[in-house]
Amino acid sequence: MSGLHGEDGRLPPAHRQGDYRVRFDWGPAGAAALVRDCDVAVVVDVLSFTTTLTVALDAGTAVYPYRWDPSSAAGYAAERDAVVAVGRSRAAAGEISLSPASVRATPAPARLVLPSPNGSALCFGLAESGVEVVGASLRNASAVATWVRESGADRVAVIAAGERWPDGTLRPAVEDLWGAGAVLSALGVAQDRCAPESRSAAEVFVASSGDLTARLRDCASGRELIEKGFAQDVEIAAEFDASAVVPVLRGEAFVDAAVTA
Repeated sequence: MSGLHGEDGRLPPAHRQGDYRVRFDWGPAGAAALVRDCDVAVVVDVLSFTTTLTVALDAGTAVYPYRWDPSSAAGYAAERDAVVAVGRSRAAAGEISLSPASVRATPAPARLVLPSPNGSALCFGLAESGVEVVGASLRNASAVATWVRESGADRVAVIAAGERWPDGTLRPAVEDLWGAGAVLSALGVAQDRCAPESRSAAEVFVASSGDLTARLRDCASGRELIEKGFAQDVEIAAEFDASAVVPVLRGEAFVDAAVTA
């Protein structure tokens, strides 16, 4: 599938979860396995792409996802008259990065190119897949679930972006499991409709939902950000259902479907 890895035609049919209308898996390979006959792909990257995406759309900014390629991102942004987010650790005062706090602290641009190695790259890869691509985080999980139900979508894939180990392989990140589970729980997990993977993700979220902020602070990704000085990003990510935006990829950019519908 264009822009995604792992679609080679040799995957056992069971791994496509094709008997179920609501599916769940991880990363680009999981997305490629599930979306071929889906109407909607919901991408979740809690720390931090989809959280930052919701903060930007809250401010009225259209967001362009892009692969993690700083050497070409600036040119891509210039062609679209957009601001490009810089690396989180390199951002100076007044510059936007992948940090949601940096978006809140900066006057909202009309257009923002927001590269990331996981969620943004995954959305960029899905852009030509033929499915509706939606961004979800803990901040807008219920809004996304409501929009998906009302859209009439018959088959839905929820994809946890995950993180990367130093060797580049996928690191399943528990915060993305919680975010995906929040969407799936709000969608409803009837046994005859939802894959066991989807039901399990929803159950994990329900079991964790009483202390999401503490869990986000204590999980590996949260600790990493706090140790690097980005504790506020973790706090913003924990703002459960604080946003009503529904980021839907229209052409190259995410816009708020709740406003543009």
